Amino acid sequence: MPTQNQNTWSFLEHVSRALNNKAGFRSTAQEQQFLFRALEAGLATPQIFSLRKYCEPASYTDLHKRDIQDGAFTKNRIMEHSSRPAVKLNLMNGALVQTRPQPKEREQWSSKLEFLLAVAGHIIGAFFVPYVLFLFTCGIPLFFLETTLGQYTSQGGITCWRKICPLFEGLGYGSQVVVLYTGVYYIIILAWAFLYLFSSFGSELPWASCNNYWNTESCKEFSKGNITDNSPEKSTSPVVEFWERRILGLSEGIEQIGNVRWDLALCLLLAWIICYFCVWKGVKSTGKVVYFTATFPYLMLIVLLVRGLTLPGAMNGITFYLYPDPTRLKDPQALNCSRLLKTCVLTALGSYNKYDNNCYRDCVYLCLLNSLTSFVAGFAIFSVLGFMADEQGMDISMVAESGPGLAFIAYPRAVALMPLPQLWAIFFFIMIIFLGLDSEFVYHEALVTSISDMYPSFFQIGHRRKILLLFICVASFLIGLFMVTEGGLYVFQLFDYYACSGMTLLTFAILQSICVGWVYGADRLYDCIEDMIGYRPWSFMKICWKYLTPVICTGTFIFSLVKYTPLKFNNVYEYPWWGYGIGGFFTLSSTLLVPLWMIYLVGTTPGSMQERLRVLCTPAEDLPDPKLRKTRLNGVVTFETFTDLLTLRTEQTEKSSPHRDVV
Repeated sequence: MPTQNQNTWSFLEHVSRALNNKAGFRSTAQEQQFLFRALEAGLATPQIFSLRKYCEPASYTDLHKRDIQDGAFTKNRIMEHSSRPAVKLNLMNGALVQTRPQPKEREQWSSKLEFLLAVAGHIIGAFFVPYVLFLFTCGIPLFFLETTLGQYTSQGGITCWRKICPLFEGLGYGSQVVVLYTGVYYIIILAWAFLYLFSSFGSELPWASCNNYWNTESCKEFSKGNITDNSPEKSTSPVVEFWERRILGLSEGIEQIGNVRWDLALCLLLAWIICYFCVWKGVKSTGKVVYFTATFPYLMLIVLLVRGLTLPGAMNGITFYLYPDPTRLKDPQALNCSRLLKTCVLTALGSYNKYDNNCYRDCVYLCLLNSLTSFVAGFAIFSVLGFMADEQGMDISMVAESGPGLAFIAYPRAVALMPLPQLWAIFFFIMIIFLGLDSEFVYHEALVTSISDMYPSFFQIGHRRKILLLFICVASFLIGLFMVTEGGLYVFQLFDYYACSGMTLLTFAILQSICVGWVYGADRLYDCIEDMIGYRPWSFMKICWKYLTPVICTGTFIFSLVKYTPLKFNNVYEYPWWGYGIGGFFTLSSTLLVPLWMIYLVGTTPGSMQERLRVLCTPAEDLPDPKLRKTRLNGVVTFETFTDLLTLRTEQTEKSSPHRDVV
């Protein structure tokens, strides 16, 4: 008498033969139960699914019935089964029995538009002369790489690298240190912008005149037609005094850190409160907020662009903006593509996408949007600077500034010369605030996601994730108080110069390219991408990951290292030795985590050196298997294929990803 397992295998063979000749196919109640179990386990193919009409719904349990509509599974239900994580299954009494409960599913963006807006609001505003040179060889490939890894693994910035290649797990830790540094110092810009915004609601802009309590005797109003040659040699403008004396209370150096500027501290607190309540519910809240914070700046940009182009002298500014300056290629800051590398956060954002989201198309469009926005923003800014230069009879090169000076000195000075200056000042600083808030949302969503994904069973309980976010916000606010003191701008410049740009991001870009291109394998990642989006991307991306990106970033890194000059505030003030020591700590505290973690893992992994490296370079077993999914969904099933599927399913590890998407 045949056993239960023999009956099961006989039924499998019966199913295989019936696929091409369904006429007369009938099944017993036990076989119907097994067929349902096969579908439930995700072993369905279009052919197997087509046999559902030969199974009577009455033979299923009540649990099965609720998934049946008019005697058939819905399309969404079958798609759900086809993308479930691998689980360990056993054959018991002729049926597949799942030995582990399904983990809690990962939170997802409510719509693709929320993901696009979150990223778009984060990447606006980084245009350099050699931008195009790096855009297609470094910017887009690395943007696509990080987003793809997040979507494929459904993990944040740390556990993603742990699953892809444990040897490079230090990349995750180091990148999140950079995210933490960036979130701490970047929000200071919001505090400045809030104070400028509040100061704009008056009968006169406070930086337009020298009649304020903070002005000095050397303050000189550079009004229309006022040529600087006729001004006192040591005179200062009211906008500079407003910035340095009213906003910052700037001291002589970092040695004189001074007192906290409490008006700035309150603005900083306001920014953190807004940030917390926009992020505390995860992407469900962040996704709704970015509908406004990411789109409103575009509206303001268009308004400011139209206004700027209609001002006298605007064409002089645009000519200066578009005229190429070859001497800039000697400047390592101009050649540094790190501002294009919006790394460290895209993995977390991509992890909330559905598994079959077309991340390739999204990334290309978003990077092109970034370039177009930066290009158009240049017209809006330099048209206004051209107007200011024309009004004051100055060369535009004398009024064009970069960094904080552009947003808080040059542009406010130009706005003060316009009709209705309060209106344009309000528009400009609201745009700055929304851009900054959107970036802060991304930084802290990425950081919280990365930490909570390391301990999902702990942080998914109750309000622990919100408490984690609150702790990060409070700690970051307290650290940020050092940057709203009288010497705070010197600390801010240390963060900007050493911690969050330059050689730090170039280092991570090089290591990411090496890890994916050579260790994990660009071809293997292309298989994963094909499984997600249904086709293989342009092979140029693979060439970039393996060759162009690491070579160009390494060349830029070496050039920056050779041309390195210590930070000087306003190109005049030199920091003390311990100030440069703090800057060095900012850089090394993130980059050194990669080799140190490698040494730790190699030292603690058992086996010979070859065995250790093989284990540490092997991806996690619970990642989606493109070959298994392709076999299941390709529409051709034989008895051998079906049994292979069952064997592969049975041998899958119990350690399934706690965050796999349900498509």
